[in-house]
Amino acid sequence: MSEIWSKLSEHRRQTSETSITELFERDQNRFQSFSAQADGLLLDFSKTALDETGLNALVDLAEQAGLASKIEAMFRGDPINVTEGRAALHTALRSQNDTAVMVDGQDVMPEIHQTLQRMESFAGALRSGAYKTVTGAQFTDVVNIGIGGSDLGPVMATRALAPYHDGPRCHYVSNVDGADITDSLAGLDPQTTLIIIASKSFTTIETMTNAATAISWLRASLGDQASGHLAAVSTALDKTTEMGIPPERVFGFADWVGGRYSLWGPVGLPILIAVGRDNFRAMLSGAAAMDRHFQTADFRHNLPVLLGLIGIWHSNICGYNTRAILPYEQRLARLPAYLQQLDMESNGKSVTLDGSPVRRTTGPIVWGEPGTNGQHAFYQLLHQGTHVVPAEFLIAAEGHEAELSHQHDLLKANCLAQSEALMLGRSAQQARALAQSRSIPEGDLDCMTAHLTFPGNRPSITLAYPRLTPFALGQIIALYEQRVFTEGVIWGINSFDQWGVELGKELAVGLLPLIQGATDSSKDGSTLGLVAKLTASTPAT
Repeated sequence: MSEIWSKLSEHRRQTSETSITELFERDQNRFQSFSAQADGLLLDFSKTALDETGLNALVDLAEQAGLASKIEAMFRGDPINVTEGRAALHTALRSQNDTAVMVDGQDVMPEIHQTLQRMESFAGALRSGAYKTVTGAQFTDVVNIGIGGSDLGPVMATRALAPYHDGPRCHYVSNVDGADITDSLAGLDPQTTLIIIASKSFTTIETMTNAATAISWLRASLGDQASGHLAAVSTALDKTTEMGIPPERVFGFADWVGGRYSLWGPVGLPILIAVGRDNFRAMLSGAAAMDRHFQTADFRHNLPVLLGLIGIWHSNICGYNTRAILPYEQRLARLPAYLQQLDMESNGKSVTLDGSPVRRTTGPIVWGEPGTNGQHAFYQLLHQGTHVVPAEFLIAAEGHEAELSHQHDLLKANCLAQSEALMLGRSAQQARALAQSRSIPEGDLDCMTAHLTFPGNRPSITLAYPRLTPFALGQIIALYEQRVFTEGVIWGINSFDQWGVELGKELAVGLLPLIQGATDSSKDGSTLGLVAKLTASTPAT
């Protein structure tokens, strides 16, 4: 593979002076050649510096990395998460057929289907009022308590699918900061609120601390009947039973489903409660359609593979260390944060599968905000800053608010204008003419021209879809999941463990006694000084 890496680097060196606009001038069909579609989802990557030679070399890179066989291994249920000896079979949770998927010699599909049916039965009863509160009323609100993958995915998807909500209102608590649960419970009635505790082990300290607070809140109103307002997403049946939650209200998932990949199963219970069976299944169908495309499409027209190869091009060949996720869809406001975890927890690794140091940069920094809000915040840096940040735009052809179609037209115009502006920029000649049109004094023209000049030639991709439906949301999430997998395979890393999450948690457990008054002279001076400051008895006025 080193030969292809060298070829790509040399090609970039030879073509770095060729602008994106020049590529369009050379090829009138560039958009058609550098875009791909699957089930109504369009990926346009024509506004990048990739040409045919570079793209072909990237495809060769994927082939030499054995991506095709790695894809087969993942869907087959092989233990590709080598450091934990596990499969990575979140894809099975959204499978739409009964084809056997074997893990350790056992077909896991019957249990997956059974769990989904249990979820649907419980959610349906809750939504219809058949499952009532302990006082005989109908539940009006659901509070999901989790963190990380047990929070970010459901929060993102619930918000994204707001037009489809017809069930109880869903709220989310994740931060151990007491303000989070205080603000979330404020205004809710414990007599009509269900609490879902999402923790596979039922030991996650942040989740269980918040759960204890929520249970106290329920008991203050319901007394010993509070457990009737509890459900759990967990495999620790002994612990859920101790809390008084009967097995029929506990939904578990196997260890071959990683937290950040888990919204397709029991972790997605609040999504199912909010939007109902048909819409939840439509989301699964969209993801399954993307999975089939990922498995069957040739690499040159394979959306997740192309997205991954573009990421490799920008990160490793062009040296761009971040990527901005810019959904022009307010209901996707939490998508950048969701993709932060998906990408950075998966591929933020510095050793390869065999434990040797990686030879290239992995895991770009992922960040972003919805447009048009971001345009009035950080787009200044995107256009004129010293960092080149590849932008990833998402836009729907139409919104859900037909009566406000004129606003969606403006949204689309803004999205397309931003990608065009990043590519075109503004030349010094154009900037000078603009300054002159504003009657800038002759002596200030040079200075003002510099301020009004945009470098342009900044890459972007655009993901376009008909409308943000449950099916489209499933496609988009699965697309990014498989993009992360593609990049991880090419880097030779394990995208399915997260050992870096553990150390801080372990140290926090040891620090809690110091915060509460104990002493430990072995700690560093900074930590001891901060403990003293934060535990001072007299707050500043």
